[in-house]
Amino acid sequence: MDIKALVKRMTLEEKAGLCSGFDFWHTKGVERLGIPSVMVSDGPHGLRKQDQEGDHLGINDSIKAVCMPAACATAASFDRDLIRTMGEAIGRSCQHEEVSVVLGPAVNIKRSPLCGRNFEYLSEDPYLAGEMAAAYINGVQSNNVGTSIKHFAANNQEHRRMSSSSNIDERTLREIYLPAFETAVKKSQPWTVMCSYNRINGVFASENKWLLTDVLRGEWGFKGFVVSDWGAAADRVKGVEAGLDLEMPSSGGENDKRIVEAVKSGSLDEACVDLACERILEIVFKYTENAKPETPWDKEADHELSAKIASECMVLLKNNGVLPLSKTDKTAFIGEFAEKPRFQGGGSSHINSFKTTSALEAADGLDVIYAKGYDVASDQATDEMIAKACNAAKEAKTAVIFAGLPDAYESEGYDRTHMRLPDCQNRLIEAVAAANPNTVVVLHNGSPVEMPWVDKVGAVVEAYLGGQAVGNAVVKVLYGDVNPSGHLAESFPKKLSDNPSYLFYGGEGNEADYREGVFVGYRYYDKKEAEVLFPFGHGLSYTDFEFSGLKLSAGEISDNDELTVTVTAKNVGSRPGKTVVQLYIGEKNPVVMRPVRELRGFEKVYLEPGESKEVTFKLSKRDFAYWNVDIHDWHVHTGDFTVEIGKSSRDICCRETVKVNSTVKIKRRYTENTIMMDIMDDPEAMAKLRPIMGDFMSDFAATGDNNSEQANEAMNEDMGKAMLNYMPLRGGLMFSGGKITREMIDKIVALLNS
Repeated sequence: MDIKALVKRMTLEEKAGLCSGFDFWHTKGVERLGIPSVMVSDGPHGLRKQDQEGDHLGINDSIKAVCMPAACATAASFDRDLIRTMGEAIGRSCQHEEVSVVLGPAVNIKRSPLCGRNFEYLSEDPYLAGEMAAAYINGVQSNNVGTSIKHFAANNQEHRRMSSSSNIDERTLREIYLPAFETAVKKSQPWTVMCSYNRINGVFASENKWLLTDVLRGEWGFKGFVVSDWGAAADRVKGVEAGLDLEMPSSGGENDKRIVEAVKSGSLDEACVDLACERILEIVFKYTENAKPETPWDKEADHELSAKIASECMVLLKNNGVLPLSKTDKTAFIGEFAEKPRFQGGGSSHINSFKTTSALEAADGLDVIYAKGYDVASDQATDEMIAKACNAAKEAKTAVIFAGLPDAYESEGYDRTHMRLPDCQNRLIEAVAAANPNTVVVLHNGSPVEMPWVDKVGAVVEAYLGGQAVGNAVVKVLYGDVNPSGHLAESFPKKLSDNPSYLFYGGEGNEADYREGVFVGYRYYDKKEAEVLFPFGHGLSYTDFEFSGLKLSAGEISDNDELTVTVTAKNVGSRPGKTVVQLYIGEKNPVVMRPVRELRGFEKVYLEPGESKEVTFKLSKRDFAYWNVDIHDWHVHTGDFTVEIGKSSRDICCRETVKVNSTVKIKRRYTENTIMMDIMDDPEAMAKLRPIMGDFMSDFAATGDNNSEQANEAMNEDMGKAMLNYMPLRGGLMFSGGKITREMIDKIVALLNS
């Protein structure tokens, strides 16, 4: 198909029309030219295909489909192969249902536990989010169905999401909020990118040329088309110029007219419209020429796959030996979520599941008694309900409380106001734990919650929002049929006010300032040495693992070299299981404010009891670099770096040091206001100044108190050095007694900058 030739045959009106949707879910076709209309549909953890009236908030019905675990859960698997498998299944369902693009994955960073859409996002860490997103995209697109990675970019709150400006400094944007998108684009080439509602530093994402063209296409090499989030197109003409190709949903022809008028008036280059059409048509024909509606969709098989995936994602947060449960003992299942699990979030990703499996159903045949404990609809637990739950707990060997957040607590469209469980559930947990010390809490939630009862229960399992078969997965984990292997993709603070964005999250009016900078999640908690409830990367098992024998391929490298890291993981327990080997990098003496450590690699490893495996990582310049705002690029400052292997960001098992030498020379600019400390830190500058430095320093020292007592000489020397460190060059004019002139200062500045 010669796309360029096809676009040349289109009228201006047809081209403008192609740049917006036909309706809520379809692109426009041009019948006379054989251009088909194709359908897109919500995801990302299933197919939300709406046959009738469309909406983007999950209000209207969609077809019966399979709800896989949400991103909050799948990210905790730390398993690229697993999430690719899930993507493959979703891709097959799209082919079966004649859907060209599934909207997802969502990779926005979890800046605060309050974000109402955190359940749909992967992690607080950009490396982990990018790796998992790339795996998902590769899985879906292996079926010749596209993805739409979203929401580009810095969409980290629902509050005022269509008007708020995410005000972020350049370095923070590059290190925290853009890399997940960058990784996915470079590794997976999603067919489309969805721009977000919000503004970024005052400019709407939908009309941000720097974002959509300079960075996305120019720097990262994105090949597909950019689509607006539904209703995100602000000024449509500016959007076309910036690189927003497709506006969704249909604007009823209004914005099409504006594009035509802008071209005719000369305010919009028609070449921009042509380019948008070419990008859209490339994807349209990429799908239609490979469409296979005869692809089978085995929903029952996908239901079982959903259960398997969920079981691999669950995080054992705490266990004092209560778990795994014995199938011969009586167990009390308590809480309405045991009967009617909450397994997905609200809004555009809400799947109309063809079936669900609760924990009660999955435990059929086991010695299990049930007490409702609380009522989700009323968000209440009566004294009678709690009493019945306590009686059941006393009757059983172990009590398992199924707790979590009701649908109304977290959804697209609004943020949470706190991170507490419903009061009725907290009261229930306290009462049951008092009645039976062998109490386990299973959590169904999309984001961290406070746990005031954590020291009173025997075990805590984070099931997150585990998809429609979550009950099956929970029972397998509880009874040891599956050894839990999930690790937290986000930090759990003890309380909301511990979160680094606490003072600024949500912003004032339409201005949301990201004042915590790069210190998001564990980057903040570890730097501050703050106590957390559970750290990033944490996850227990029913067996034990050891990491040892850390080796680096070199003790010193240049920033252009690759460093190979090897470490041995061993199962020293009695059960087979999986562990996640996490690699962190930290600069020992950074010249800019940097986190103590940052995740730069991970591998999930299966080990039989007593088995060992060597795990290998490859590190390059980017793994040691920070974003240098002076050169607007990634930069490594020459120095020593720690290479750490851990089970979490707080459980570091072994570390080594490597020296990395920078090959990039950054020319500093000096002025009369440059202080002596900064000059003395630059070997090249010192080489230039050394012939005259002695006189300058002695002239400055002469201004000290020459009549001091001998006992004060050492102190005065230290004070003199400290004062000299902070003295700007121009200080010589005032403190040299006339020996240093303005002409000399100007010559020194010129010499330093030569």
